[in-house]
Amino acid sequence: MRRKDREISDIKEILEIVKKCDVCRVAFHAGKYPYIIPMNFGIVQREGTIKLYFHGAKAGTKLELIKENADVAFEMDCSHNVILGEIACDSTMEYESVCGNGIMRIVSEDEKAAALSALMQQYQSDKNHDFSDKDMKAVEVFELTVDEIHGKRQKK
Repeated sequence: MRRKDREISDIKEILEIVKKCDVCRVAFHAGKYPYIIPMNFGIVQREGTIKLYFHGAKAGTKLELIKENADVAFEMDCSHNVILGEIACDSTMEYESVCGNGIMRIVSEDEKAAALSALMQQYQSDKNHDFSDKDMKAVEVFELTVDEIHGKRQKK
């Protein structure tokens, strides 16, 4: 990272930023250009391993790309605040961001409820969540095991 003064290396701080974010952008290998999509997500950290969970349709581009190449990158950001200067070059943006990469896989039917619960905890942490059989059958759930994760912050 070029701007070491903005780098966050403490995993606890990085996870605090993740908890503030509401969208994770995932980039898939897709031939000449990457395929990047914003997704709702959940996070679980156990024994030093970080896993991100996502959901989507049972067919489509994302699913096909995971099957072709499970290596993905991700990015999320929050705490945005534009600070305008007297001249354009004095303007800046406050932010917190997390980037990384890892391996994406489709979770088994037995793992779906726990993965979807992790996803819902990101948005509604004060409630236990139940899922109907119909809903579970209608959705595909993805798990991203994080290999690398980095945090960055700009605060004035």
